[in-house]
Amino acid sequence: MTTATKNIIHKLETLPENMVNEVEDFIDFLKAKHSKSFPKSANEQANVVEEPKSLYGAAKGLFVIPEDFNDPIDDLKDYM
Repeated sequence: MTTATKNIIHKLETLPENMVNEVEDFIDFLKAKHSKSFPKSANEQANVVEEPKSLYGAAKGLFVIPEDFNDPIDDLKDYM
């Protein structure tokens, strides 16, 4: 065990329970953020969920905006 690991464990032992939970959440965040650089155990590999691909631009060409889209609506002329 490295010195840094020992220091972290010592600091964790002195924290209140709610702060320990925050540290655990932060560790999970860091692992997710850098997931490609961490080797995964067999148990973790079984629980991996693929991130969905971006759907940006998936509806391109499905909708047409008419030329008069920004023109005033005839029904509202009384209010203008």
